[in-house]
Amino acid sequence: MMAVREYSSITNVSGPLVIVDKVTEVKYGEVVEITTGKGEKRHGQVLDSMEDKAVIQVFEGTSGIDTKNTKVKFLGETMKIAVGKSMLGRIFDGAGRPRDGKKEIIPENRLDINGNPINPVVRLYPKDFIQTGISSIDGMNTLVRGQKLPIFSASGLPHNELAAQIARQAKVPGKGENFAVVFAAMGITSEEANFFRDDFERTGALERIVTFLNLADDPTIERIITPRLALTTAEFLAFEHGMHVLVILTDLTNYCEALREVAAAREEVPGRRGYPGYMYTDLAGLYERAGMIQDKKGSITQLPILTMPNEDITHPIPDLTGYITEGQIVMSNQLHRKGIYPPVDVMPSLSRLMQRGIGKERTREDHADLSNQMYASYAEGRDLRDLVAVVGEEALSETDKFLLKFADRFEGEFVNQSKSDDRTITDTLSIGWELVSQLPEREIKRIRPDILDKFHPKKAKTETKKTESAAPKEREKKDEKPNTAPAKKPKKK
Repeated sequence: MMAVREYSSITNVSGPLVIVDKVTEVKYGEVVEITTGKGEKRHGQVLDSMEDKAVIQVFEGTSGIDTKNTKVKFLGETMKIAVGKSMLGRIFDGAGRPRDGKKEIIPENRLDINGNPINPVVRLYPKDFIQTGISSIDGMNTLVRGQKLPIFSASGLPHNELAAQIARQAKVPGKGENFAVVFAAMGITSEEANFFRDDFERTGALERIVTFLNLADDPTIERIITPRLALTTAEFLAFEHGMHVLVILTDLTNYCEALREVAAAREEVPGRRGYPGYMYTDLAGLYERAGMIQDKKGSITQLPILTMPNEDITHPIPDLTGYITEGQIVMSNQLHRKGIYPPVDVMPSLSRLMQRGIGKERTREDHADLSNQMYASYAEGRDLRDLVAVVGEEALSETDKFLLKFADRFEGEFVNQSKSDDRTITDTLSIGWELVSQLPEREIKRIRPDILDKFHPKKAKTETKKTESAAPKEREKKDEKPNTAPAKKPKKK
């Protein structure tokens, strides 16, 4: 650890940044303590250093900082967070300070918020299914332990309600293992913060959740460290205490806006739509902190949530996120207007690791085939809606009408569920089989015959009836006595 150095040579204040002149031995990421002329204490971090200058980002904002009386103290270490298992059930602000009115935790350790990269050689491939209780996710875009699967939402959609529901319902079924949730919200309103707090307390899920809340009126720059605090806490719980941790980050769009603000204050050359050119590597530094490590019991699974500006999936934030992560879950305004919750559009949604998380050994052997069949039939049904708008439903064939009805029932019965409905994977697949059973058998092309015979409700009933009807006939045959009487001779005329 380097010695503490103090300077009073601030030359410029620009937005959330302070530039200090005539400094020596300054490190990138070094923690800084700032004392204003009025004695107020603030904290910051070295963002850049060159020759004898240092650029510092101030977490509490630069209002009231002057160039004459303000002192800057370089503490000689990177930013760390005090962590402990007692963080479960607690609520902190975006800088890691208690927001629930309770005292500071008694730390078990102090960890660098930037974490340590996972060695690819010891990284394990994700394969265990995580049950969220949401059919459109569990059945069609399965979340796997150790995966990073973002949710692409838009303004006005109920992504906060979905995040809260997943936070309280997520579990690894049948394992009986320690499961925890680290929830980090960035740039949310006080109303939204109260919603999350009340929901977790009301449902009793708070005791297994560590919550970080950065409000909209908190300093923008604080949003840059909030997800790092959350991920460092998750790493501690996963790799020190062997817990399986689900990290929910919302809203990553506000995080990227903070990055753009810092880049503009530094007068950097902007990239796409004004975002910094290093946003890809910055986001990758967050997302790649998910996974499992060989010889470590715990795991970290990420569920980042971001709002697409103007529902544009090609916007830099969702675009770059899609490159880094293993799929996406897309929410639809069209389904939301129909009153469907959660409004998850399964067509553009994808989980690239789904096939490794489902199957005979993990959920049910019919999961993959059933999912493929529902996806194919739903896609055809949605295409037929456009045709109906032109030629009318009367012009459709009987098969087309079945597919059109399937699309409506799929949205209304499979995707749609209440905010308190925690469906097991068995419930989800049972609903799917009930829907598929309404299709003509010639249209069921994605399910193997042996799986179809075993799980199709109508076929199962037919087999049962055959067995039941065959049993009495067998009993009748057993009860029949052989005719041993001699044959009568015909009479002579």
